[in-house]
Amino acid sequence: MKRLIIIPLFLALATAAFAQEYEWETAEIDGSLTGVTSPSKDNVAQTIGHFEGKTYVAPNGKRFSKNSIVGKTARLVIDAQPAMARVKDVIGYSTEAMSAEYPESALSNWFIDLLMAKVGELSGRKVDIGIANFGGIRVDMPQGDIILDDMLSMFPFKNQLAYVEHTGREIRAILEDMAAHKFHVLGGVRVVSDQGRLISAEIGGEPIDDDRIYGVATISFLLDGGDGLTLRDNAVSLTLYDQVDIIDAVLEYIYAETAAGRPIEYRTDGRVVVKDYKKKRK
Repeated sequence: MKRLIIIPLFLALATAAFAQEYEWETAEIDGSLTGVTSPSKDNVAQTIGHFEGKTYVAPNGKRFSKNSIVGKTARLVIDAQPAMARVKDVIGYSTEAMSAEYPESALSNWFIDLLMAKVGELSGRKVDIGIANFGGIRVDMPQGDIILDDMLSMFPFKNQLAYVEHTGREIRAILEDMAAHKFHVLGGVRVVSDQGRLISAEIGGEPIDDDRIYGVATISFLLDGGDGLTLRDNAVSLTLYDQVDIIDAVLEYIYAETAAGRPIEYRTDGRVVVKDYKKKRK
């Protein structure tokens, strides 16, 4: 994943992060004019350049008046770097790049499984299934060093964690609706669909028991219509952890893994199979 800095003339970057219905798009830096590249917290002069009196000296050696468009832009970016230093802290290491791909991916599985573990810790109760949304994962996991900004960009929305109890009958209905439209990020389950129909569904390796009460880990955005889900409806019980955002759980996990000397890595496991998916995509 490219790490980008906002510099007019140096790159094109379009973001819209005010709601999860918005699109999020990035573009690579074009440093052909100045040689500017994305800085870390310790190499600002080498990557963005520096000023000598009234002259901006770019990384490629070209010189511009401080009153030129390039000079004024460089001044804004250079002056912003101290405030941005904290988000460039290296907080972990990823053995490979991961992206949130439908219907299942290493990144989405990693996210929902850690969310389930955190909700289980908060609730002190068994979490059988996790439901989140692909749209809440905004950027990819980079290969190599993970900086704080990677995670803040990946999970920028202030959605809180929640524990919901549902009957197996209700969960089956939720999964059937997903099969007919689109699956969300799922954990604790193994589902197979074909031609818009739910063929099989297991929780914890067992067929869903319609009369059993299951614990569901999810996020506040999906309780009342977010991404088409209303997980509050027909709930047996609901507990919202309004002091714990997604990013809190994610960072806690990464800091703990890093402290233990473990990299961030994950896997797919066949938990969501859409038999006709490739056919649809052609």
